[in-house]
Amino acid sequence: MNKKYVAPPYRIKMVEPIKVTTKEERIGFLKDAGYNPFSLRSEDVYIDLLTDSGTGAMSHFQWAALMMGDEAYAGSRSFYKLEKVAKEITNYKYIIPAHQGRGAEQVVLPQLVDREGLYFISNMHFDTTRAHVELAGARALDCVIDECFDTENYHPFKGNFDLKGLVNIIEGKGKENIAGIIMTITNNSAGGQPVSMENMKEVKKIANKYDITLLIDGARYAENAYFVKQREEEYKNKSIREIALEVFQLADIFLMSAKKDGISNIGGLICIKEDTDLYNKCRTYIVPMEGFPTYGGLTGRDMEALSVGLNEALELDYLEHRMDQVRFLGDKLRDAGVPIQYPVGGHAVFVDCKKFAPHIPYFEFPAQSVSNALYLEAGVRPVEIGSFLLGRDPDTHENLESPLELMRLTIPRRTYTYAHLEVVAEAVIEVYKNREILVGLEFDYEPPVLRHFTARLKPIKK
Repeated sequence: MNKKYVAPPYRIKMVEPIKVTTKEERIGFLKDAGYNPFSLRSEDVYIDLLTDSGTGAMSHFQWAALMMGDEAYAGSRSFYKLEKVAKEITNYKYIIPAHQGRGAEQVVLPQLVDREGLYFISNMHFDTTRAHVELAGARALDCVIDECFDTENYHPFKGNFDLKGLVNIIEGKGKENIAGIIMTITNNSAGGQPVSMENMKEVKKIANKYDITLLIDGARYAENAYFVKQREEEYKNKSIREIALEVFQLADIFLMSAKKDGISNIGGLICIKEDTDLYNKCRTYIVPMEGFPTYGGLTGRDMEALSVGLNEALELDYLEHRMDQVRFLGDKLRDAGVPIQYPVGGHAVFVDCKKFAPHIPYFEFPAQSVSNALYLEAGVRPVEIGSFLLGRDPDTHENLESPLELMRLTIPRRTYTYAHLEVVAEAVIEVYKNREILVGLEFDYEPPVLRHFTARLKPIKK
């Protein structure tokens, strides 16, 4: 394996101090947070790997762009700049900004659900997408290849749709009952795993055959394009921008949390290829939900920064370094025997907590237990991607068992150094050495939806 890692294609111009706490302090902080890292104060976190959503460092070009913000309520000059950039990248006719990805979802998905008994099919729905599907009155079905669940062995595109499974679901439920197919790139819940261009093209053929709307959930579409360039021979000489453009032509709708591959602190996009009726519905619906169609919950300065960040995220040297940071952390853990989703994805290293803490059953949330232990060990805040996040069956209200129990070590863009990741690796390895002492968790408070954000837990006393 190549162990050489690319140096950052930038130099540091401004720094933000971070605080080191003692283990005794962290024990109290975690207890006060209800054993849920989401409820920790950021000032009590040393290295924050909770998410890559809006947590990256903006370039000096983006900071300069902030000063150009036009804060007009309607018809902002900054909107038209953002619209121009988004149209150039996607070649879609209609662009509507939103405050973030879930804002885009809450506007678009209800427009595709016109009656009860409908389904969305995805290679894997992420938490907010699943929630918005259910809030719209539909049901979310996942259809990813089996290789996704084999975390030990290499497969270049573990995020791929199971094509036979997709056809079986459509024919089993009836094509008239499928509200849409959602292609998530990269596939976050699978471990940040990419989807191949070949697979996306086959999904498009299936969508066309059954006349089903195809959506791209593309918060990390640029990272996915990088993997296509690296792992599909046909695309090795194409630019990231060319690959991304080809991907967009496969879909009817593109929804994006621009806090990821927009390298922005806030922002989302609704991009509609050519459906004027859908555009008009969304343009009307966004007003009470997000704001006027030319700002969608964003300030003018936000739109200016996003216009720059969307282009920067397509730069090859930036992507090479970003992927190498993830690979660096993954290699450190794998070399020490820590079970991870292999190969690593684009934005995070996902630790396989079914293998890490096999003595903790899914309904006691093993990945949450490991996440808490990592915070106690070194002040590192990760996030659980497993049964705690998956939630309950919307019909039976029973706890759902996730096929993967993952701790996500999410790397913000252009924020931490390799030395920070060394600290993370050493802490995870230390927790792994003492994994037998980990205990499961039970609810102290459980909200009715998206429980992992605000739930309070407590350790189970054996």
